[in-house]
Amino acid sequence: MFHVGDNIVYPMHGAGIIEAIEEKEFSGEKQQYYVIKMSINNMQVMIPTSKMLSSSIRPVTDLLALKQIIHIFHHGESDRLLTWKQRYKLNTDKIKTGEIQEGAEVVRDLMRMQKEKALNASEKKMLDNAYEFLISELELIKGITEVQIKSFC
Repeated sequence: MFHVGDNIVYPMHGAGIIEAIEEKEFSGEKQQYYVIKMSINNMQVMIPTSKMLSSSIRPVTDLLALKQIIHIFHHGESDRLLTWKQRYKLNTDKIKTGEIQEGAEVVRDLMRMQKEKALNASEKKMLDNAYEFLISELELIKGITEVQIKSFC
């Protein structure tokens, strides 16, 4: 499914690069693993190749899709009627999908709220994490410009 050198997004961890495919033995059973170097914290993760589909790991988005995401980021509507607990659950679910559009919506909505009033500690941490995940993917998109990355600030 993926090859060494592919840029991927691992939900709740951000973007990374597949550095190797290795065979490891655990409990007498040999299995193939993707070795992924994550952009955030220079962390390295190993995921069994057999678990890739169920892990929701996906390729980094392309420049064409990014243009639509930038439009949604700037012009999409935020739901301001939710309580903070409802909003927190909804935003957590969006981040867990690992989809760039969902993550961008979380960043957009929380940044808009932060301009109006201070976020509580949980939402502030969520904004920081969602923003870090978003930027980690943006930095790996081929052909992206610095201006496009900064449009998410």
